[in-house]
Amino acid sequence: MQKFYEKVAVVTGASRGAGRGIALVLGEAGATVYVTGRSVSGSSSRPDLSSTTIEETAALVTARGGAGIPVRCDHTVDSEVESLFARVEAEQGRLDILVNNVWGGYEKYLDDSFVSPFWEQPLWRWDAMFVAGVRAHYSASRLAARLMLPNKSGLIINTTFYDRGKYFQPLSYFLAKNSINQMAYGMGLELREHNIAAIALSPGWMRTEAVMAVIAPDGEPTPEEFEQTESVEYIGRAVVALAGDPNIMVKSGQTWTVGDLAREYEFTDIDGRQIPPFRLPDDILMD
Repeated sequence: MQKFYEKVAVVTGASRGAGRGIALVLGEAGATVYVTGRSVSGSSSRPDLSSTTIEETAALVTARGGAGIPVRCDHTVDSEVESLFARVEAEQGRLDILVNNVWGGYEKYLDDSFVSPFWEQPLWRWDAMFVAGVRAHYSASRLAARLMLPNKSGLIINTTFYDRGKYFQPLSYFLAKNSINQMAYGMGLELREHNIAAIALSPGWMRTEAVMAVIAPDGEPTPEEFEQTESVEYIGRAVVALAGDPNIMVKSGQTWTVGDLAREYEFTDIDGRQIPPFRLPDDILMD
C-alpha cells in the first residue's frame, strides 16, 4: 500500500459503514483524515443501528498510523459545512482528497415502502436522498475544490451505486445515484485543466451495519451471504489505489466499480478475496 503521510483527506459520513472503512484505510496509508458525521459521543444519528461515533473512527484512523480528526458536521446545514472546510484550511492549508459518502437515503430502510412504485413513495424519502445525498455531495465538493485549486492537484470521490446503466427501485434512489454519477462527470470536465480528478465510485454489497441488521439480525451472515458481500474496507482500498495513481486524470469524470478497480490495481478485500463488481438480479426492473 502506498503511503500518504503528507496528504490531507476529508471523509464525510464516516461514523459507520463505507465512510468508516474508507477513513481507516486512508489512515493505514498514513493520511491525515477529517472524519465527519452527526454521531458523536452520547448522541447517535442512527441509534437503531449502532453507537459508533466519529470520535471512535478518528481514534482508529490514528491507531492505524494516520491522524484522525473528528468533526461533527450535519452536511445539510451549509454553515456547518463551511466551518468544516474553513477549519481544514486553517489547520492544514491544503486538501488532497475528498470522499463524499454522507447519505441520508437509507433512513427507514426497513420500511416496506422502500421499493414501492414512485406513486406510493413518501416525499420525505426524496428529500433524504437529494438533500442529505446529492446536495450534500455538491456542497462539500465546491468548497473542497477551492482548497485544491492552488496546488493544481486533488481527488474528489462520490460514493454511489451503478450497474451498467440498469434501472433499479425506488425511482428516487435511481435518480439520486445517477445525479451523483453525472455530478462527477461534470466536475471532472470543469476541473480537468486544474489537474483535479472527480470520480464516482460504486461498491458492491457491503457488510455495513444497515445490511447486517437485515441479513444477520441475530449474529453472523450465512456462508452464502458472506460470499456475496464485502467488507467496508474494500472500497477504502479502492480509494487509496485511485489516490496513488499518477495517471488518475485518465479516469476522471467516470463511474467505476470497486470490483473492476480491484482487478486493475491488484488489491483484495481484508479476507484476501478479490470480489467482482456487484450485479443486479435479472428479475429486477431494468432498462
